[in-house]
Amino acid sequence: MGDICTMRLRLFSAAFFASLLCTGQADPFNVMLEPVNVPGLGGIQSYAFGQHDGKWLIAGGRLDGLHRRQPFAAFDEAGHNTQLFVVDAEGAQHWTAAVSALPTSMAEQLSSTNMAFHQEGPYLYCFGGYGYSATAGDHITFAAMVAINVPEAIAAIIGGGDIAPHFRQLEDPAFQVAGGRLRHMNGMYYLMGGQKFMGRYNPIGPDHGPGFVQEYTNAVRRFTLSDDGFNLDVSHLPAYTDPDLFHRRDYNAESQILPDGAQGITMFSGVFKTTEDFPFLDAVTLDADGYGQEANFQQYYNHYHCPALPLYGLSANEMHTVFFGGIAQYYDDNGVLVQDNNVPFVKTIARVTRNAAGELSEFLMPVVMPDYLGAGAEFIPRPDVPHYDNGVFKLDGLTADTTLMGHIYGGISSSAANIFWVNDGTQSTASPSVYRVWLVREVANPVHTYNFRSNASLGLVVYPNPNEGNFRVKYYLKQACEVYLTIARADGAVIEKLLLQDTRAGENLFERKLQPSETAGVLLITLETPYESATQLVVIE
Repeated sequence: MGDICTMRLRLFSAAFFASLLCTGQADPFNVMLEPVNVPGLGGIQSYAFGQHDGKWLIAGGRLDGLHRRQPFAAFDEAGHNTQLFVVDAEGAQHWTAAVSALPTSMAEQLSSTNMAFHQEGPYLYCFGGYGYSATAGDHITFAAMVAINVPEAIAAIIGGGDIAPHFRQLEDPAFQVAGGRLRHMNGMYYLMGGQKFMGRYNPIGPDHGPGFVQEYTNAVRRFTLSDDGFNLDVSHLPAYTDPDLFHRRDYNAESQILPDGAQGITMFSGVFKTTEDFPFLDAVTLDADGYGQEANFQQYYNHYHCPALPLYGLSANEMHTVFFGGIAQYYDDNGVLVQDNNVPFVKTIARVTRNAAGELSEFLMPVVMPDYLGAGAEFIPRPDVPHYDNGVFKLDGLTADTTLMGHIYGGISSSAANIFWVNDGTQSTASPSVYRVWLVREVANPVHTYNFRSNASLGLVVYPNPNEGNFRVKYYLKQACEVYLTIARADGAVIEKLLLQDTRAGENLFERKLQPSETAGVLLITLETPYESATQLVVIE
């Protein structure tokens, strides 16, 4: 059904879409990808990494592509990564060591997928992760943290020595998280979002087949960590709990420099909303004082975890975060903003920019991924490029026309945009690809396309889409006011125009039932207030 919807949206007037998404600006940079050949390097996705002296240490993740729908096949043991990789991309070399050389509890956790991780100095900290535990006799989310001495582990793996002395583990139920993100800010760690998933995946639900337990943390868990190389000491602080804003996983959380020069962390998009199986479009920013939802912003591109490049320009006081590919509910097709509710793989490269006033906006960049890549991949930064202590690059410090910022490695490589419902394990793979990521300051046509929808406060959503004439209109009002809803055909002919009743500040919901025999096809649903209007296309079948 989603493919029909996508096709019809494409066939609808490109001129209309172009009018919705055409504003540009002079932009401060562009990006360029260059493939790197590392002979014999295998594919990996949803892994953790640390680095030292130009070499990467890769732990955990999956060796296959998108997980299958059947419980017996989803997240099977054959796809577990039971090796530790060391990769020298520029030297075109790699080495491996088996995790079986470690104690069982560590070996099992370091074979899991979607661990939260962060490297601080020489130590890589890996939290949680989901995978099969022979000890538990089931698939579990691990309730522990593994600390790895990256330089020493790399040396042991390359030299064929004993790796065990360079790994330590600390059990803690607060670390039982998969699909969350970990960042360090102002001396404190933030373990953000994610879920505890116990049992075998089943798309039908927790009470079917083998059954499972799925609990979103709905929280940001905060703690300090003391590590002298031998002893690990964790002190937990009160968590932030918010079942609306933090009910998300498999998303991007990126360090930021805020307009006042302070550090922050922004949680971008993620899955799934509490009310429907679609990605979040909003963003949440944490700073030293707490957290808050970004006002008047929605992110339409790059909804799933993918490589991200953070840059701050001090002279313009602008914070840019560039996202590479992945999975999203929306994508651009030759100037057409396409909504696909199957939430497909995409090739989109886009940036979200925070201006000096603190306002976020989204821009489509004039380059794309070379294929359906990015989901579950990582951007591995070059540590010798000028950056702040939270890892954000100093854009004003990049004086060359072209600068190598780092590399993208791995992720899921999909043969098509939508494969989930036909996935038998052959439609996607774990990618072995490595790409250099270049930042280019001087380009012939640097204009990025401004997505005006990203700053629309109405937050208009019409669902389900497509439908058979029975749908809901959800929207948000900054203040109580008159709201008109217009339903029109693709040729502009108005079917009806209504003054909505009982509107209020905050979220509003309106239900409508049409006769599909009279309204089948593409309709335009428009909301108008005294201060803003928004339009969404809906397919009536």
